[in-house]
Amino acid sequence: MEQGVRPLGLDRPIQRDPARGIGDVLDGSGRFGHGAPRESRAGKLQQLVPGVERRSFGRVADRAIYLSVVVPVRNGADRLPAHLAALRAFACAQGHPTELVLVDDASEPAAARLLADFGRDAAEVTVLRNEANRGKGFSVARGMLAARGRYRVFTDADLAYPLDEIAHIVHRLETGSDVAIACRVLPESRYLMSPSFFHYLYTRHVMSRVFNRVVRLLLLPGILDTQAGLKGLTARAAELIVPRLTIAGFGFDVELLYLAKKHGLTVAQAAVQYRYDDEPSTVRFAADAVEMLEDLVKIRWNDWRGRYG
Repeated sequence: MEQGVRPLGLDRPIQRDPARGIGDVLDGSGRFGHGAPRESRAGKLQQLVPGVERRSFGRVADRAIYLSVVVPVRNGADRLPAHLAALRAFACAQGHPTELVLVDDASEPAAARLLADFGRDAAEVTVLRNEANRGKGFSVARGMLAARGRYRVFTDADLAYPLDEIAHIVHRLETGSDVAIACRVLPESRYLMSPSFFHYLYTRHVMSRVFNRVVRLLLLPGILDTQAGLKGLTARAAELIVPRLTIAGFGFDVELLYLAKKHGLTVAQAAVQYRYDDEPSTVRFAADAVEMLEDLVKIRWNDWRGRYG
């Protein structure tokens, strides 16, 4: 038994076995994982174990959902109002039923209140709240399991990928791909940024290229950009992959794509515009690189043990 990420349970640490996935521990019983039927994965989301609060302020009633947009959120109260307004405008502008699934990863009170108010009485919005910080990977997984759309896209809360880019991802899914991902290194992709951020982004870009080269050599030949924060899955692909996820940190994107490839799903890569207008954060390149490599080893270990079957 391996001590690892503590995805749920505020009153006790969870001993994490790599042979169990994020889907397995959502309700503590394993019924979301290992081929559990749809009704037991999504229909039981309101019966999560103590320690994770579900807030659903409204549902899109009596209509089949075409598109779900899942957004993990952690703090950022100063920018949230504008970003939430943009998300709602995007959902309302779609020509098909669209829902927003926001996962509040234990944000500070100001951001948590904004999210709660945003979801209240809004039929197209569901807000889920983790009572403790679980990480982006866990929050995305939780949102994707709660989503009901035929196509399910997740993106970053800072909207670094303009919402119009979602259409490119959905188009790949509509035309036969099981998984579609933004690829920032395709020749048609474009960065939009202030020149003052160039040095920081260049350093991050170089580190990302090195990491992706290692990933291609070890796990995912042909995938040029595993870490872009805009990805989409069909409902079938999401229900196959997400319950098997075990990594909540940097490596969850790689694990998701590895599972897709292992199960014979098609993965399309789409050129995107990417906007960077935020102040550079403190990045621990060395520590993050070590964590990423550890996650790659975990993926290989899980596969060797038959975890991904």
